[in-house]
Amino acid sequence: MIPRYTRPAISAIWEPQSKFRIWFEIEAHAADAMAALGVIPKEAAEKVWTAKDVEFDIDRIDEIEREVKHDVIAFLTHLSEIVGPEARFVHQGMTSSDVLDTCFNVQLVRSTDILIDDLDQLLAALKRRAYEHKDTVCIGRSHGIHAEPTTFGLKLAQAYAEFDRCRARLHAARAEIATCAISGAVGTFANIDPTVEAHVAEKMGLTPEPVSTQVIPRDRHAMFFSVLAVIASSVERLSVEIRHLQRTEVLEAEEYFSPGQKGSSAMPHKRNPILTENLTGLARLVRSMALPAMENVALWHERDISHSSVERNIGPDATVTLDFALARLTGVVDKLVVYPEAMDKNLNRFRGLIHSQRVMLALTQKGVSREDSYRLVQRNAMKVWEEGADFLTELKADTDVTAAMSDAEIEALFDLAHHTKHVDTIFARVFGG
Repeated sequence: MIPRYTRPAISAIWEPQSKFRIWFEIEAHAADAMAALGVIPKEAAEKVWTAKDVEFDIDRIDEIEREVKHDVIAFLTHLSEIVGPEARFVHQGMTSSDVLDTCFNVQLVRSTDILIDDLDQLLAALKRRAYEHKDTVCIGRSHGIHAEPTTFGLKLAQAYAEFDRCRARLHAARAEIATCAISGAVGTFANIDPTVEAHVAEKMGLTPEPVSTQVIPRDRHAMFFSVLAVIASSVERLSVEIRHLQRTEVLEAEEYFSPGQKGSSAMPHKRNPILTENLTGLARLVRSMALPAMENVALWHERDISHSSVERNIGPDATVTLDFALARLTGVVDKLVVYPEAMDKNLNRFRGLIHSQRVMLALTQKGVSREDSYRLVQRNAMKVWEEGADFLTELKADTDVTAAMSDAEIEALFDLAHHTKHVDTIFARVFGG
């Protein structure tokens, strides 16, 4: 998590002051619940809340931790310095993981809310640009080779559908991670009543973990970070598509190049796809954090802390990086420069080859076997590849082809509208209506 790839709103969730504020709220709400049960004096619980608006002294907490070698104890000691003698009732029957795990999930939930908003903005940009280019015909490619016509709007509609699935997965991941554990040592509630957990969960916007050990089960976190990795992969997929379309030999679309922008320190003519290249790299980072999250699932017995150092890194880094990536991709899509003329030029670059399947199918409809139809079409197509011939001209000159179809019938097979006739149907499936 470095400033270059960090946006303030999500970064603030992971700042030390925010973390300690969440720790305080967990402890204060737990104290309220324990006071209601008569476990601690009501006055003590009320006194804890006097620290509600206090700015915690992070340097002081760090100083205490250097001595006690325990972050939660360091915080509780600092809290007692603020609250006074009543602080002895704080953390009754609780264990450190109750605070740490519940806080971590609160931070993940809050980060997820920002990521969902990011996706909403990206989806809006994709929808707008998809409708803008719904009927902008371009060549579709398989293996990087010209295949058949599609539209640029369909490319963007596909991306919209993919990120819409990402949004649904992220909502599910949010529900998966939004649990709270205030169950004490080894998760048995031996020294704390389960109603305390229920109260804290409600106040923190979580649900009680059905059964914890001394930690919230890490399969939840493995699923959460896996979803972030999938979303990052979708970011990369669209980014790679844009990078390919910006290649000089293609140049059907390109990132917006702002006034005063420089593409190369050595070559003044360069306009490089730096934003989508950056997104490709950021996607790799987010994906790399899914594997350690999965390795965190297998903890020893009721608890160990092998997961702790991992999560201190991947929690902020994965969410902050993905937030930045989604926002950047939204900007790329919103300002993407599209060149319909270049798309049309590329469509015709190989003089009608893109209609080969339709010609083959038409021959089969005229009684020619599929094998012979394929052979007839391919032998004329190879002349286009190898000699620069015109596909339509070669077909009309092939007596085996014209024996089955008239020139007019062959020419009708070269109508681009055939390939776009169901675009509205696909758009209705993707966007509704």
